[in-house]
Amino acid sequence: MKKKVLIMLAMMLTVGSLAACSKQEEEPAPEPTVVEEEPTPEPAEETPVEEVVPENQNLLTGVPDLTEEAIGKRPVAVMVNNVPDAMPQYGVEEADIIFEIPVEGDQTRFMALYADYTQVPRVCAIRSCRSYFPAISQGFDAFYVNWGIDESVSEYLDALELDQYDGMSDSNGLFGRDQDRLNSGYALEHTAYFDGTKFAEVVQEQGKRTDLVDDKKDTAFKFNGLEEQVKPDGEACTDVTIDFGAQTAGFTYDSGSNTYKKSNSGEPQIDGRTGNQLAFTNVFVLETSITVRDEVGHKNVDWDGGENSVGYYISNGAVQQIHWSKETNNEWSRLSFFDEHGNELSINRGKSYIAFNYPNQTQMQ
Repeated sequence: MKKKVLIMLAMMLTVGSLAACSKQEEEPAPEPTVVEEEPTPEPAEETPVEEVVPENQNLLTGVPDLTEEAIGKRPVAVMVNNVPDAMPQYGVEEADIIFEIPVEGDQTRFMALYADYTQVPRVCAIRSCRSYFPAISQGFDAFYVNWGIDESVSEYLDALELDQYDGMSDSNGLFGRDQDRLNSGYALEHTAYFDGTKFAEVVQEQGKRTDLVDDKKDTAFKFNGLEEQVKPDGEACTDVTIDFGAQTAGFTYDSGSNTYKKSNSGEPQIDGRTGNQLAFTNVFVLETSITVRDEVGHKNVDWDGGENSVGYYISNGAVQQIHWSKETNNEWSRLSFFDEHGNELSINRGKSYIAFNYPNQTQMQ
């Protein structure tokens, strides 16, 4: 009897255990809690901030320094004597661009461009016109100032329809002779001045067009950013000598001001009023064909350039070879600069010096 009770108890325990196991198998284990991680946000793309150029940007230099009255107005081109006997000139330091090109006897002459027609200084010594200078100035839609012309090209100059002011026929009180120079012994041809301080008043009284034509209302050149100083894509260049024949133009880089200080035939070229040496952010040497066309020695200068032309852009302590052009037989076209791939050159903001000269007459180091 005792044995039967034990067997029954064992069977009951076994059945209970199986039931418990069965119950555990029927109840699934709770699912683990999954915590989804927040996705890491992609870094936001920076939208480039478009540089805002001030309205009073000087179209010749890219520097915002125009007076309010000069915004959108025409520049002034002034012919300046540049032979050693005429030194020192005055009023040339304020020029925004200076062109230097050979004339008779391979002496050179300046054409000084002033962007602000209301702020042209008194300039001395003024000299006569040669046809290739207004062929360039027309590309800037500039007023043209000179004292005398080469009569053999007078018909050509008439065809250009220049807004011209000539000291030989002045009736506006804009020209005169510098008495201090005469008293100091300067030859008469080195004493003519243009009183640019009166120019805006005269132009306005005459009702001359002062607004730039539509296709000249942007900058004369493509400029780098307002705060950029970019080295040209080439070798280091801190000294430049341009041999025109009868005289030379030299440039020495001043790293403190990021400018090239100019000399004339080995002597520092000084503005006689300010006492400062002429200095330029950009120096261009444009090689071209220059020939003598008459017994007087007047020149023909090829100002067209083209894709096969050779030039050099020097700035910020370096130089690169470029090519340059104006549209053939189109004096009203812009003078443009291009890199070796044919892309328009972007230059540093500041004053520019531009030489047209014979090929292979420039040393750079």
